[in-house]
Amino acid sequence: MEQMELDHPRYYNNRELSWLAFNERVLQESLDKRNPLMERFKFLAIFSSNLDEFFMVRVAGLKDQVKAGFNKPENKAGLTPKEQLSKISEKNHKLVDMQYSTYQHVLLPMLKEHQITFVAMDELSTMQLDAMEQYFDEQVFPVLTPMAVDAYRPFPMLLNKSINIAVVLEDTFDEEEPAEKTAIVQVPAVLDRYIELEVDEEGTRKFMMLEDIISHFIYKMFQGYKVKSVTEFRITRNADMTIHEEGARDLLKEIEKELKKRKWGAAVRLEIKRDAYDPKLLEFLLNVLEIHRKDVYEIDGPLDLTFLFKFYKDMEEYNDSLVYEALIPQPPKDVGSDEDLFELASERDVFLHHPYESFQPVVDFVEDAADDPDVLAIKQTLYRVSGGSPIIEGLKRAAENGKQVTVLVELKARFDEENNVQWAKELEKAGCHVIYGMNYLKTHSKITLVVRRKKHQIERFVHLGTGNYNDQTAKLYTDMGLITSNRKFGIDATNFFNYLSGYTEKPAYHHISMAPFDIRRDLVHHIDEEIEAHQKYGNGRIIAKMNSLTDKVIIKKLYEASNRGVQIDLIVRGICCLRPGIKGISENIRVRSIVGRFLEHSRIYYFHKNGEGNIYLSSADLMTRNMEKRVELMFPIYDAHIESRLHQILDLHLKDNLKARVQDEHGNYHYVKRAPSEEELDSQLELFNRAYMVGEDEE
Repeated sequence: MEQMELDHPRYYNNRELSWLAFNERVLQESLDKRNPLMERFKFLAIFSSNLDEFFMVRVAGLKDQVKAGFNKPENKAGLTPKEQLSKISEKNHKLVDMQYSTYQHVLLPMLKEHQITFVAMDELSTMQLDAMEQYFDEQVFPVLTPMAVDAYRPFPMLLNKSINIAVVLEDTFDEEEPAEKTAIVQVPAVLDRYIELEVDEEGTRKFMMLEDIISHFIYKMFQGYKVKSVTEFRITRNADMTIHEEGARDLLKEIEKELKKRKWGAAVRLEIKRDAYDPKLLEFLLNVLEIHRKDVYEIDGPLDLTFLFKFYKDMEEYNDSLVYEALIPQPPKDVGSDEDLFELASERDVFLHHPYESFQPVVDFVEDAADDPDVLAIKQTLYRVSGGSPIIEGLKRAAENGKQVTVLVELKARFDEENNVQWAKELEKAGCHVIYGMNYLKTHSKITLVVRRKKHQIERFVHLGTGNYNDQTAKLYTDMGLITSNRKFGIDATNFFNYLSGYTEKPAYHHISMAPFDIRRDLVHHIDEEIEAHQKYGNGRIIAKMNSLTDKVIIKKLYEASNRGVQIDLIVRGICCLRPGIKGISENIRVRSIVGRFLEHSRIYYFHKNGEGNIYLSSADLMTRNMEKRVELMFPIYDAHIESRLHQILDLHLKDNLKARVQDEHGNYHYVKRAPSEEELDSQLELFNRAYMVGEDEE
């Protein structure tokens, strides 16, 4: 097959539209009756949070391209920036309407059945109205700041993602020619987004949105003026950071400077409450914000449903039957409760699977090393960590104990920059040597090296993972880790850190592959070897699990393998630019996405090679940015026991018939069809059940 045939845009999904398809799958979870009620509300919040970031980064980037006059089609699906923005707007309006229809007409009525409800001002009794007025006067009014808009006071620079109320006022001082005036009042983020009324006689819990209370009593802020209209709106701004690394004397200061700008970027979306807005005011906002009509979203309900994250927690405490049954991460199968982690890793490789198995051994790995008098040095990469991170505390304690501690803190981890700047400062104060990575590359790899001297011999222990060193997200994201004392892995880890922190040529590694570029090169080589093995033995098989697939070089190589007869299963949670099932192109490729209780985050790459192939874990998705613009690691699994476990995990994902969707040749996703005789299988729940069974066996 000629190479050019594989370049046709009809063989590829557009990256942005594929992401919207993923967010639609998230939204579908709010309609899934098998999910507990508050979990369905939570999926609405996740959908909103995802969409905010999408606008702040992806839509903002496309708008920048349009402003710069860039009108060339993107290289895969052949859409120009303008065409992409148009299709995004069309799709997103449908999804947002679906989101609020679900909220208003499906979930709120179900919530009412549990004697929990959100009420409007016109539903309050006289006594309740008096209570809300008192709350406004005493708790809200003192915090509010009305901002007049006139010739002397220009339209204020409103904070990104803040909810605001635009008020059109009529001057009552001149009754013959009353003049209209405009003012803006920001809904204070420091106050609770919703307020609970006293429980009524029937025992119903009633809640009110803060902005509804402010809107109702806002006339009190404008004495001598008549309120003509009140319009609630929200702006989303461009929040992508432009870091000028070349010549930046201090990357830490450069990041801090850019963080301040993020709050005030160009507006890219305007959300406005549908039920009561002033059309003239909308036109005014469009002009002053320089926003196109396609970027306006009329919302049938409360703006910004991310408040449901907090509401979820409140209701979880009130009635835990409305949320998922608690699933407690179990002791890892490879680690006994009383076993010394380093002694165990000296004997064999240790595999960890989160959140089914506890993240604690990873914390112990750092904390035990910090306190072990034989440990000489700890080196670690940090991309995202939790607030109050025990990993950070362990590293600080290690430095205070006199060990050589080197930490690469990735300051450019999107939307975690501020946290990471703070962690970098704290680590430096504790005596750690902090480095910030490489120019123009994000260090996304997850690796820790512990160097210990035992009986006058130097030994090295390495932890490699698919996910961040974050003990909190490890309860929500599915990730994997390997702890090994394999000598060559230790040499690779040493060379990796020396390459990042010093001046040396890129090392030749024994086992690991490193991006930029090498991971792609090695994956293409593995696919070529699979094609060759299939020509000889006729049993070619590739299974790959990742978050996203966008890299055209790898997609074309997978198309080539498919055309040579290799059977390929891809488990891609999010973006997938590859289209499966196209005759003559990808008919031997199947793509599925699993969106469930936990966020599928692990990356697994398996090549059969007539039964002699390897299975690899990685920090990298198969995206162009991961292949070219990030420091990533991919590493092989050699232990037969761990290989067997990984095959079982992949097999479960491929058999999932509850939370899995499959992509068709047109790029659309559908729930897996289950045969009547087939048992239901939720792969995530089954993995937890298996972890529990192991825990029971050990007891």
